[in-house]
Amino acid sequence: METTWSFPRPDPDADDLVAFGADLAPQTLIAAYAAGYFPMPMSGPLERVRLRRANGGPRIGWFSPQQRGVLRPEALDISHSLAKSTRRYHLSVDADFEAVIAGCADPARRGRWISDEILEAYVRLHRSGLAHSVEVRNGDDELVGGVYGLSLGALFAGESMFHTARDGSKVALVGLTALLMADSEPGTTLIDTQWVTPHLASLGIEEWDRERYLDGLPDLIGATGPDFARWAGDPAGFTELARSRAKRGRHR
Repeated sequence: METTWSFPRPDPDADDLVAFGADLAPQTLIAAYAAGYFPMPMSGPLERVRLRRANGGPRIGWFSPQQRGVLRPEALDISHSLAKSTRRYHLSVDADFEAVIAGCADPARRGRWISDEILEAYVRLHRSGLAHSVEVRNGDDELVGGVYGLSLGALFAGESMFHTARDGSKVALVGLTALLMADSEPGTTLIDTQWVTPHLASLGIEEWDRERYLDGLPDLIGATGPDFARWAGDPAGFTELARSRAKRGRHR
């Protein structure tokens, strides 16, 4: 798939918000992530010179943070309490992507940013086999947490996660790291978390400067990616994989 939009490498001193406009077509999103950009809906009198959309449509801001949040899957900090929580839940892959992104987009959530256009765009990506989710359910088979994002080669561009029960989103992250580590050598896969918050830092997420992140993208995207389909067909096996990962804890 090709796009008419161009995503040039940002200037080293550019702000986190580097462009404004374009669209959310699958080919546009793939090109954007491959160039280190990600979208967020915008409002207000923003002015940017690149990717300007003259004919209306969603107001989209494109970000490439100066300090990028990243997680090496093997560096996830799994506490004893989190490992215990992993044993209480059951996990699956791509079993209910739309429910996960809807949970992340819940208007009642503080800081909710996922618009209807964003939701629809990533559902399209999921249906094309590029966006994936990890679901977390309790003993009553109720969805209590999840994470979703875009998979390009050995890069998983994490978009959002949610929980309605204790550690639901963290357990989803344990499952995601387990999946990425299942068939890969340490240091060969990466999760993009966009930014770092104190909460994410406590889980082992670190900051890379923009140049380091962008320099590493071609090798990541060109590498063989994880087998989401394998684990989507084996939720019991995936649950055990996540629990085994939790037992091993953090490995730097």
